[in-house]
Amino acid sequence: MYDCVIVGGGPAGLSAALMLGRARRNTLVLDAGAPRNAASHALHGFLTRDGISPAEFLAVARRELERYETVTLRNARVESVDPIEGGFRIQLTGGPAIEAQTVVLATGVVDDLPALPGLEDCYGTSAHHCPYCDGWEHRDKPIAVHGHGDTAADYALRLLRWSATITLCSNGPARLGPESAAALTRHGIVVREEEIRRLDVVGGRLQRVVLDQGDPVEAEALFLCLGHELRSDILAALGVTLMESGVADAARSGATNVDGVFAIGDASRDPQFVVTAAAEGAAAAVAINERLTRAALDGGRSPHPG
Repeated sequence: MYDCVIVGGGPAGLSAALMLGRARRNTLVLDAGAPRNAASHALHGFLTRDGISPAEFLAVARRELERYETVTLRNARVESVDPIEGGFRIQLTGGPAIEAQTVVLATGVVDDLPALPGLEDCYGTSAHHCPYCDGWEHRDKPIAVHGHGDTAADYALRLLRWSATITLCSNGPARLGPESAAALTRHGIVVREEEIRRLDVVGGRLQRVVLDQGDPVEAEALFLCLGHELRSDILAALGVTLMESGVADAARSGATNVDGVFAIGDASRDPQFVVTAAAEGAAAAVAINERLTRAALDGGRSPHPG
C-alpha cells in the first residue's frame, strides 16, 4: 500500500510529490497527460520561471523528481477511487487496482471553449482565460471579451487595468443587469450583441472579431469568460463537498470533508495560478506526512521508513 497516490501530474500534483519524496513517503503519481494549459505558449507569474513553456515546466519538474527513489510517476488514467479499510482502492483504466493510505486529487478543470471559427488558430497565443496570466502581453492593445451576463461585465471592467480599449462580445443577448450595463457605459466599454461569425487570425495573432452584422471588432487579444468544469467526477463520486463554483471545498492544507482525501490545484479553489497550485501541493504533502507520522506514533510504531 502506497503512503499516497496523487491523481494528476500538473504543478500541484508534482509539487506534492516532491515534498512527499523529501519526506521519504512511498508516493505514486498517476497522470493522464492532458494539462489544462497545453495550448499556452508560456506560463507567467511563477517567480524564476516566468515565461517558461508549460511543457518545459513539467519536464523540469519530472526531472527533479527522479532523484527521489520513493516517488514513482506513471502515465495512466484513473477510473475510480473507493474507500477501503485503512485507505483507498484506485482503479486504473485498463490496468490493475492500487491501494493507498491517502489520496491527493489534482485533476484540474476543463475550460468551456466556444465553437468559434478561428479560435483554434489563436488559442493560447492571443486568446486566453486569465488576465493575470496573459494580460501584460497585451497591455494597451484593443482587447475583446467573450461572455455574457454580469460576470462577463465585471470581467471586462477588471481588464481595464491592462487596456483602455475593451469590447464585450456576447455572441447573442448580453443579459446584463442595469447596474452592470451602466458601469460598462460609464467606463467606455462597448457591448456588441451580434453573433460572432469568425475570428480573423494571422500567424497565431488575433486581428479582429468578425460579427454577422456591423463593423468587425478590431482586437489583438480575446479573453474568454465562459467558465469551466471539473475534469474528473472522482471528487463528486467520493462525496467531497463542492463549492458553488463547482470546485472542491478544501482547507488550506487541501484536506476535504472526506477523511484521507486531499484536493489541490485548479480543482480546489481560486486563484487558479500555477504558482498557487504548486504551493497547495507542498501544503498538502506536509499535512499528509504529519497525518501518517502521527498515526504511526499513536499506534506505537516508529515512523522511520527502515
